[in-house]
Amino acid sequence: MINQDFFLALEDLEREKGISQAEFISALENALVIAYKKSTGTSGGVEVRLNPEKKSIKIYSVRAVVEEVVDPEKEISVEEAQEIKKSYKAGDVVTVEIISKNFGRIAAQTAKQILMQKLREIERENTVSEFEDKEGELMACTVRRIEDGNVYVEIGGNQIEGVLMPKDQVPGEKYELNQKLNVYVKRVKNVGKMAQIVVSRTATGLVKRLFENEVPEIKQGVVLVKSIARDAGQRTKIAIASDDPMVDAIGSCVGNKGARVNAIVAELGGEKIDIIPWSENPLEYISSALSPARVIKVVQTGENSAVAVVPDDKLSLAIGRSGQNARLAVRLTGWKIDVKSESVAVAELGAEETEITE
Repeated sequence: MINQDFFLALEDLEREKGISQAEFISALENALVIAYKKSTGTSGGVEVRLNPEKKSIKIYSVRAVVEEVVDPEKEISVEEAQEIKKSYKAGDVVTVEIISKNFGRIAAQTAKQILMQKLREIERENTVSEFEDKEGELMACTVRRIEDGNVYVEIGGNQIEGVLMPKDQVPGEKYELNQKLNVYVKRVKNVGKMAQIVVSRTATGLVKRLFENEVPEIKQGVVLVKSIARDAGQRTKIAIASDDPMVDAIGSCVGNKGARVNAIVAELGGEKIDIIPWSENPLEYISSALSPARVIKVVQTGENSAVAVVPDDKLSLAIGRSGQNARLAVRLTGWKIDVKSESVAVAELGAEETEITE
């Protein structure tokens, strides 16, 4: 039978895990009824009562008093009921304690199952509650296991499990057991009866949070991150600005002798970072976005589309390997950008359109 230690453990769980004792007892009573019926094969009325004050558990047969019995497992005749207690009449309910040798074992096994279920439910609720306001944040974690391409990490003070799926892993980045990582919390998702934290190393939000940690001016709101475009593991372009003309936004992000940006590059495993000055003038912004290439002129050709003219010998630099530099500039600015060499642009647009202007 469930002993006094069981009820004392319930009190501890209520204090430490926030499991309501009343809620747990109700769930356990219902489960014990099902377990008892299954073990005995009975379908009649059964009731289990747990009493935390007396630290006891009892099981009862519950039958309705009727004039004519149809279902002996659920009903009892008036005559038979009056043998138990003379005052019984039709419509009453007879409750008799059942003494079962096997019930103690059944109760103990069922209690353990219900307890584990409740603990999982509480852990899930606590996980969701703890991480609901952590989405979009940077958090430290430790790699605990690697299975089927997924990297499972221990995250947060309560050692909650997070998963770094293949699509959120940086190409070429290696992960090892007990490795410490900074990850971006994407979302909390439910997996069956468990909650799981989905984290990322490829999200642009990771770069933004790293800059906030390294650059006090960004955290204070003096320098603003306007846009980020990223090919994880290779190159990131980040556009910044400041409303304060006395603040050097680029210098703030670079840091003394490059200390701030180099710390972020190291965290990202050597990923190149282009820090771009944001501009309200979209053509000027496009020109900066194609850094490190020098742009001669940007000509608007339609709504949110433009041609960027670069020196002939800088065309490959402006486009980048596999088109990466131009592609990131497009994502950063939100404009369609056609990069052309100066000689081609002169031939297509005319010398006047591509003339260098101060």
